Formats: sequence, C-alpha cells, structure tokens
Amino acid sequence: MRPLKSRVGRPLTRGSVLNVADNSGAKTVSLIHVIGYKGRKRRFPSGGVADMIVANVTSGDPKLKHKVVFAVIVRQKKALRRPDGTRVKFEDNAVMLIKDRDTIEAKGSTVKGPVAREVIERFPALGRAIRIVV
Repeated sequence: MRPLKSRVGRPLTRGSVLNVADNSGAKTVSLIHVIGYKGRKRRFPSGGVADMIVANVTSGDPKLKHKVVFAVIVRQKKALRRPDGTRVKFEDNAVMLIKDRDTIEAKGSTVKGPVAREVIERFPALGRAIRIVV
C-alpha cells in the first residue's frame, strides 16, 4: 500500500487580491511575495493555504492602507487535497494578518469565516487565538 500524500495547490500568484479574515482594520490585500518560495527565474512566486506571505494593504483603515504587512493564507478557492483523500475548497481567498514574521501572532482578535485545518497544524499560535477550525 502506498502512503497518502497531502499536497496543497498553489493558486495564488503575485498581484492576487485577497480578503482579510480578521478584524485588524484592513479589508483587502495584494500578494507581493511568498515567504520561503524558491522558484525558477522569471516565474511568479505562488502560494496556497498555510503559506506565509508579504502583502500590501489595498483597502481598509486609512492608517493601514498602502502598508506592507505579513499574513498567512487561511482560505483558497482552489480545492486542496487532504491526506485522507477528501478535497476542500472555500468561497473566497482570504488571509489573516500577523504582527511579525518571527513571532507569529494574529493582529486581529476575531476571525470572520472558516479557517483551514492545515493553518492550525502549521501555526498553532494562530489556532489558540481564533478557535475556529473547519
């Protein structure tokens, strides 16, 4: 018997517009770079659920607008395959803003909508903060 593989597709590339799922003040962000992405020359960095990204706030609170922030992708429209063979997809692409790249703590206190289980497994600190798991 072969082992089951869990592979998250990477549908979000540079310039993708994502909704913000927490109450940090930002409404939408634009993806700039995926942290840890190592790709080929001239290939856009791409990311999926549970990837940490660098993003630019495009709309929301005027104090946050046009700021560069760190975030974690918590939902994606493209179906992702779990190790047990099930596929999960969400209604929108969404992120959660984090305070710092080193200490991964949520900027907001509450989260609107579901959060993928893969995010909680990879970043337990975010799971303690939100307590909403799909």
